This record gives sequence, structure tokens and C-alpha cells, in this order.
Amino acid sequence: MEETPNGWQEKVRLKRKAQSQAIAIAANEDFRELDLSVVDIDDISTLARRIASGELSSEAVTKAYIHKAIAAHNQTNCLTEILFQDALAQARELDEYRAKHGIVIGPLHGIPVTVKDQFNIRGYDTTLGYVGRTFNPATEDAVLVDMLKNLGAIVLAKTNLPQSIMWCETENPLWGLTTSPFCDDYTPAGSTGGEAALLSLHGSLLGWGTDLGGSIRMPAHATGLYGLKPSSSRLPYHGAPVSTEGQEHVPSSVGPLARNLPSLILAVKELIQMGPWQRDARCAPIPWKEEIFQDFRSKPLTIGLLTDDGVVRPHPPIKRVLLSLVEKLHAAGHDIVEWNADLHPECIQVLDDFYTADGGEDIRRDVLAGGEPFIPHVEALINRGQPISVYEYWQINRRKVALQQAYLRKWNETKSPKTGKQVDAVLMPPMPHTAVPHRSSRWVGYTKVWNVLDYSALVIPAGKVASVDSNEPWNYVPRNALDEWNAALWTENKEKMIELGLPVGVQVVGRKLEEEKVLAIGAVVDELLRGPAYA
Repeated sequence: MEETPNGWQEKVRLKRKAQSQAIAIAANEDFRELDLSVVDIDDISTLARRIASGELSSEAVTKAYIHKAIAAHNQTNCLTEILFQDALAQARELDEYRAKHGIVIGPLHGIPVTVKDQFNIRGYDTTLGYVGRTFNPATEDAVLVDMLKNLGAIVLAKTNLPQSIMWCETENPLWGLTTSPFCDDYTPAGSTGGEAALLSLHGSLLGWGTDLGGSIRMPAHATGLYGLKPSSSRLPYHGAPVSTEGQEHVPSSVGPLARNLPSLILAVKELIQMGPWQRDARCAPIPWKEEIFQDFRSKPLTIGLLTDDGVVRPHPPIKRVLLSLVEKLHAAGHDIVEWNADLHPECIQVLDDFYTADGGEDIRRDVLAGGEPFIPHVEALINRGQPISVYEYWQINRRKVALQQAYLRKWNETKSPKTGKQVDAVLMPPMPHTAVPHRSSRWVGYTKVWNVLDYSALVIPAGKVASVDSNEPWNYVPRNALDEWNAALWTENKEKMIELGLPVGVQVVGRKLEEEKVLAIGAVVDELLRGPAYA
């Protein structure tokens, strides 16, 4: 048995060396005869049809994506564990199966996917950005990974995340800092930031992450992708370790990221139709509800609009893009109802209290086990408070349940003045800003309120920062220190943000376990932004 190295720096050196060697082996492949244009096919169904017809082989597609993934990693430092040789072997097996049987094994046959370095894959480490979790490979695949393989997907690699997962940027002492696809000085957000950077640069076609406070939605927003946070019991989590594991007060959710919405819808639908509740005890036994999906795609909608959470004022491009979409919704015959941020501060406080209920012991143990330094935000998090008693913990849970009930009542009682209809979904920003310079993110209140409520939420790319935004008046008196920080972010960086044309997303929120409704309303929104793509 190979001896485990001593010292955190030595472990980091050996892990990075192994990664470099795995990349180098694949980089030496001959790509001269390869059709690299396949990586520009953003739609899973389109690529799957071309593979199923025999026009493209799974091996050729996999090689093209490996080539692009290496380029994306060289640009952004987005990869962790490299599975390229396994992926090529799986692709050849898929090609042999199709040649022998004349059919594909599933709807994702030959589709390249990647996962956040949180999902177990047999034979590879799952580090969560901790040095102490290196050289301890998983003995079996996460349920999600196994289900994806059964659908025919080919897993290329794992992607980077912040130390502990518990932050909205992507940095750790083990793998280093992941940068934005748009600028080395900017963050792709987090915690699913490596996945977002890779997908944005066409190094994967479908990515998988987790979301405990916005960790799928914020990177999707920052890199121009689609990202879904389902309710926590809809998709399988078993086999995905997480910081503060064992707490179920605000469970993390598994969800996908993609470059177009039909791909994201297809992935969610196919997984649910496989019955994840038969593989993961946490999953609710709820089949895919096609009738609900079709109904909300085809009828006039009542949309609650929240432009500002009252804590941190959104930057001009965030508000402009959101209001431009509202005009399109109005013109298409949809009803817009004012939504407010009542109960949001209380929900956010509950989540913050839960984050530190153990006094930071769980994260502290993992970091001390490896011996590496804390990244600054993680250190601040674990030192925020002392551990609380079981009784005090129960009181936070009581507050959470009361807030969930109060928000349910709020939703039920908010109705259109025109029609008297209840709101179908809430439309709002995912963050008060776009991608920002490294280590300058602070406020995630626009996303994490929905984790406390365990609601379904989808981010859709809706526009870009533009020169017109520099003319917008920005002379407000700051509401608080966070608002002052956010105002300075825009004042000091707006010219660069305009030059980069940074993506701007919008967030569509439904209630608990309303994934079909949220995805359908997302399709309506996406068609208004980009034209029909769902016929």
C-alpha cells in the first residue's frame, strides 16, 4: 500500500503533480483529425441525436471536450480530479455497445459531464477543498454519479470549490484560486465556481453542483449559465460529503448547470424519471409532473417582482436587465405583481445562526486535520461565535419553522390586484452585483433566503453589463456597511465591468418542490429573451 505523505505542503505538491501528469497524458493525444466544433453544441438533445445516429462517436466527442477542458483549466484553474482516461475508456465502451446493438444505452449516451469536487467517484478523492481529505479515494460512486452513468453520461473530471464549500468564491490551499472566464482578476463566484468556469468555456456540457446558500445560482449568474437549485429532497445527495454534515436544519440541494435551458430541463427530468427515491432515502417519491410543466409554459402568468431586498441595493445593470425582462413579460400578456422582502432578514439571520451553531467545530476539525491555513472568510466564519446548546439549537429550528409557515401565508395572501390570482413565481436578482474582483463578495441574501424556505429557484442569463449603465445615477446614501461596500464595488469597477460585458442573470423562484413549474416559467422567460427553443 502506498504511504500517505506527511505535511500539508507535500500533499498539495503531490496532488497537483498527479493532476498535471494526468492532464499531460491527455494533452499529448493527437487532435489534428478532431472536430472541435462539437463543443459549441450547447443543447444535449442535439448532440445526443448526432451520437445516436452514428454521425459522431462518443470517443470523438469525449476527446474534443477533454481538449477544451484542458484549455479551460489552463485559463481558469477550474479542475481538481482528472478522469480523462476513464472517460475515454467509457466512451469506447459506449461506441462498442451502439455498434453491437444499434441503439444507445440512455438519453445521455456519450454526453460529457463534470461534477463539483464534492461527489464521490470510485477511485478518486473527494476533498471539499480540504488537504486532510486527500489520498483517501472513494470506494463507490455517489448516487447521482451512478445514475448519470446509467443514463449514458461520461464523467470527465471534478471541479474546484472553496475550502469547506461555505463561501461564494472558489479558492482553497489545495488547488488554489479559480478565476473568471471573463477576467483573471475576477471571481466566477462559488461554491460551484470551478464547474461554472469550465462550462462557460465549453469544457463540459452539463455540470453538477450543490447549493446551501446560492452555490449553484451565484456562479451561474456570474458566468452566464443556467443553474437550478431544487428543493433539497428532489435529487439524490447520497455520496456527496458536505461541511457541517449531519445537520438537516437547512439541507443543501443537488442541482445542474448548463449552457441552455432545454439541456437543464432534460437532465432533471431524466433523473427524476429514474426514481431517485429508490436509491436515496432523502429523496421524496415524486415523479416528474409533465402536465404541470406544460400548463405553466402555455398560460398567462402572475409574477411577483422583487427588485431590491432592502439591505444591499443592486448595481445599475442588475436592475436594468431585470426591468427590461419585466417589460417583455408585460408585453407578452403576463401580470406583474409587486413583491416585498418582508421576512427575508429574519430568514437570513436564521441561516447565519445555523452556520455557526457548532462554533465552527466541523470545519475547524477538517482544516486542522490537514494542517493547511484557513482562507480568510472561512477563518472569520469559524470564529464568529461559540457553540450553542441543543436547547438553543432547537429554538433556531422553531424560528425556522415559524418563518416557513409565515412565508407560506405571505405567498398565499399576495394576489394580483387585477385578477385576484395568486403569484406563480417570484422574479428577482440572484446577487446585487455581477462577477466581482477576487475576495470582494460579501452579500448573498438574494439567494440564501430560498434555502431556508427550501424553495425551488432557477437562474437564467438575461443580459450583460453595458455602457448605458455608467450613466445611471449612483449617489444614494448607503443604508448600512454592506450597502456602502456594494456601492463602492460599482463606483470603483464599473468601467472594467462594462469593458468585460459581464453576464447578468435573473432568478425565478417557486415554492417547495415546484421544480416543474419553475422550469416551465423559466422556459417562458428564456423564450422572451432568446426566442423559441422548446418546440
